Amino acid sequence: MDRIAGIINLDHEQDVLDELTYFRCSAAVPFAGRYRMIDFIISNMSNSRIPSIAVFARRKYRSLMDHLEQGKAWDMDRKQGGLFILPPDWNDPTDISKGDLQHFHNNIDFITRTLADYIVISGTQNICNINFRDVLKEHKQSGADVTVVYKKVEELQPEHNRSHKLTMDEDGRVIDIHNDHRNTNVYMDMFIVEKDYLYEMVEDCIAHGCSHLFLDGIKAKLPGIHIHAFQYEGSYALINSVESYYRHSKRLLNEVDHEDLFKQDAPIFTKVKNEPPTKYSPDSHVTNALVANGCSIEGHVEDSILFRGVKVAKGAVIKNSIIMQRCQIDSNAVLENVIVDKSCHISSDRTLIGAPEKPYVVAKRASI
Repeated sequence: MDRIAGIINLDHEQDVLDELTYFRCSAAVPFAGRYRMIDFIISNMSNSRIPSIAVFARRKYRSLMDHLEQGKAWDMDRKQGGLFILPPDWNDPTDISKGDLQHFHNNIDFITRTLADYIVISGTQNICNINFRDVLKEHKQSGADVTVVYKKVEELQPEHNRSHKLTMDEDGRVIDIHNDHRNTNVYMDMFIVEKDYLYEMVEDCIAHGCSHLFLDGIKAKLPGIHIHAFQYEGSYALINSVESYYRHSKRLLNEVDHEDLFKQDAPIFTKVKNEPPTKYSPDSHVTNALVANGCSIEGHVEDSILFRGVKVAKGAVIKNSIIMQRCQIDSNAVLENVIVDKSCHISSDRTLIGAPEKPYVVAKRASI
């Protein structure tokens, strides 16, 4: 079996989720009731039998480190390989690299010392459930230098405006990478490459003063290198704005969409917290809601997502909202089209109402 290592590159991911990324990078943003956004790509790699994963983090990664710990939740706390959180080395006076190439240069030992033959590189903002073994199989069959992953979406959404799009020939060879808003082949910020070829790309980019591995080492090399496109056909969400976060979170209230993402044969893992089951009082009314463990509900919850440890007092009404960990919603409070970050307190008789297309966001640890 071919050996693969993984790199999760957070360097060029923008913290664009407003209040949700005031205190954390986007990879650490809670999602889907129990998870963080980074859980999906790490689980994909673990399910693809990738035993060694590096996370390139530059800023606001304290929350990320607290969540990932030693990687036990993803079976990455192992003697050989495992999970590594690797910030860039700011103290090398000879370092001329810049951009995300700083990570590749300063952590080149991860690439050169790994026993893997291939490297998968990905971000975290494209939520999916993908088997990278399928990508590798097609990569080898095509004889490509690089294989990129894309999703052919039915309809372009605002979050796709900043995404790169792919144009391929009939054999799946990429002939152009661009930002054409009419093209529905959305690049998912994932690609696979041979280890030795990656090393050569990194060295060449740094030598020419480049700052972005994908843009300068892959996109700019067309048509001189063979880039193959792998079409991913499973559940997919691109989250790069509050609006896309809210919309794709609400999609998971649909049973079919939920099952498409959370497959039984390819589970999504996260940090385990030993909390009791949710307690529902006789007066509570809960419909079409995704509720994590450890909650206490006495009020009305409808079409909403509640993370672990949320307390909803009697008379409180929550509709079309996302309430994160350890929030307390007091009696007769009304929340509609609202995202409430962790450890917030909404006091009695308060009313917060946002719009479905523009939810109201309450920042972490706020008290209203």
